[in-house]
Amino acid sequence: MSAEGRLIAGRYRLQSKIGSGAMGVVWKAVDERLHRTIAVKQLLLQPGYTPEETEEARQRSMREGRIAARLQHQNAIVVFDVAEDEGQPVLVMEYLPSTSLAAVIDEQGVQPPMRVARIGVQVAGALAAAHMAGIVHRDLKPGNILLGENDLAKITDFGISRAIGDVAVTKSGILAGTPAYLAPEVALGRDPAPASDVFSLGSTLYAAIEGGPPFGTDENAISLLHRVARGQFEPPRQAGPMTPVLMQMLCPDPVDRPTMAHTRDLLQAVLDGRPVPHAAPGAGAGWQRQQQPTAPTPPGGGAMMGHHQGSAGPANPPTRVGGAAPAVAAAPPRRAGKQVALWTVAIVVAVLVGVLAANAFGSGSQDRGAPAPAPKPAPTVAPATTTSAAPTSSAAPATSSQVPTSSSAPSTKKQVTKEKLVSTVKKYYTLVPDDLDDAWKLLGPSLQSQGKDRYEAFWKQIDDVKIIGQPVQSGANVVVTLQFTKDGKKSTEVHVLGMVANSEGDALINTDSRH
Repeated sequence: MSAEGRLIAGRYRLQSKIGSGAMGVVWKAVDERLHRTIAVKQLLLQPGYTPEETEEARQRSMREGRIAARLQHQNAIVVFDVAEDEGQPVLVMEYLPSTSLAAVIDEQGVQPPMRVARIGVQVAGALAAAHMAGIVHRDLKPGNILLGENDLAKITDFGISRAIGDVAVTKSGILAGTPAYLAPEVALGRDPAPASDVFSLGSTLYAAIEGGPPFGTDENAISLLHRVARGQFEPPRQAGPMTPVLMQMLCPDPVDRPTMAHTRDLLQAVLDGRPVPHAAPGAGAGWQRQQQPTAPTPPGGGAMMGHHQGSAGPANPPTRVGGAAPAVAAAPPRRAGKQVALWTVAIVVAVLVGVLAANAFGSGSQDRGAPAPAPKPAPTVAPATTTSAAPTSSAAPATSSQVPTSSSAPSTKKQVTKEKLVSTVKKYYTLVPDDLDDAWKLLGPSLQSQGKDRYEAFWKQIDDVKIIGQPVQSGANVVVTLQFTKDGKKSTEVHVLGMVANSEGDALINTDSRH
């Protein structure tokens, strides 16, 4: 089945090659019986396969056809038939004149958040239907999202999907998927679940907005898997109204992520211009909540501060000073043995699936820079500008995080739960702008370094501030949407707050980045 014009199964005539991947080549073809254009996927066997491995690949392709045929959704490529050619299975699929999201990003660069939301809501709808049918995609990435006319989005390539209850037939199926878009629990060797698809979709949408996946890319698959497994990434900087949705989807703990159906609703809220609610977790049913080895690194504030600020706009609010990222929290010693075992599994698996890095898309930052200097004095907030006051918060999905302490003595570090992080942010925004003395006590050393006089001068200009929707906590960060009122005018902003803990184990707001 290598030449154009060949007839397959007595009815499917090949016309031209339109794509290829690790498991096969896709051809544009014509169904001569029904007189319609279709796509035919040919199983691609790697050189040197043993007879057993060849049979395994056949079974894998047949399983792909069985799984994909279960899913009937307007935003998923339909599988019409599974045929055979010279003993090899071929998949007969819907043909969509399209380009992949990966190609769009390559050619056009980063995409506007609202366009990404439109694409995301379609894909989430198809995946919600897949999950209802007991199907986990396992390899969501920009290359597997096809965009047709008017941004019609369809997901494709269930080649490494696994239906719940369907036996695995590949030795390499222990860990399948492109490393840059894997969920942390999958990188640690756990079996993919619907919650893993939520994370991978979040990574895909993040890449479209930010220009690269959350964990970056690396030719060294093992190094990349290490970063993914640690769940350590930089919160989005350009996502605007998409920020709260992405942070919920990218929670390191699968238990705390929204279901795919809830994800679709969150994305629809963005499109409708409504506040993004906090979706009740539930996608991770069956997973045990576990603390991640490290907390995500907050944005490197210095270069970002003032990024959204107009040239005539006021300076940054005094609740955000510098861009120093809080130190990464270490994993509790009692989990060391278990983590070593999981890392061993991840490394062995990475060797088995070394080809996975080939399709990784984009590049991402890995190292944070030095702390930025404090902003210039006397900030103000004018409703017409994008500058805003301090962050807000509300309960959000995330793992229990060990937040870095503000004390320099390692022995004083105490574990801070996500409930403490969220309650501190909520309390802070009930105090400002009226009770500044008590509010000041909830700030970490980075923000207090601006000086209390400057802090009070800023808040005296603000009539009111309140939290919109629910804050989202992820590791040592809390993402919050705030509405400020000044002189009767309202403005809304999204803030990412970096949290630390003092020697008594109380959570403090240490950094503030506006998005």
